[in-house]
Amino acid sequence: MAVTADGVWAEDVLRAFVTSLYPAALRMSGNAPDAEDLVQETFIKALTASGRFQPGTNLNAWLRRIMINTFISGYRKRRSEPQFVSGDAAGSQLLGARSHDDSAEDQVVARLLDADLTAALRALPDRHRTVVYLADLEGLGYQQIAALTGIPLGSVKSCLHRARYRLRAELGGHAAQG
Repeated sequence: MAVTADGVWAEDVLRAFVTSLYPAALRMSGNAPDAEDLVQETFIKALTASGRFQPGTNLNAWLRRIMINTFISGYRKRRSEPQFVSGDAAGSQLLGARSHDDSAEDQVVARLLDADLTAALRALPDRHRTVVYLADLEGLGYQQIAALTGIPLGSVKSCLHRARYRLRAELGGHAAQG
């Protein structure tokens, strides 16, 4: 699927990518309305920057990168804004308050995974954690990960292997304790 010669995307191409991006947006945002907004904002940014897309490259990877960056930017923006809470909800929100020191990626992972796996993922080096996230949570292939991250294909494979090995070793100990 590609961009037409005049730079405008065909409607059927857009529909196909909305269908492929929505599940990832839903996992990141945690609810349907925010996922729809994220996909819509992704396409707005992609259409605005369509002149920078290089035909022949992976359009799906390009759109996913825009979506991930959009989610992270939105998260950082919301995190820096003051939180207004009604008096009734203040007590329960303070009891369940979390540190805002986690990265956006850590927040997404924490929503999707149990505490042991989240801790094991956070212990991985950034590069390994990113590759595991894209491969195992987003379902991307090696070439897509290489295109998104700029990591050479062979390095993506070795990073993923090492990260999974460390996770198995770390989580094997937790399974034996439980």
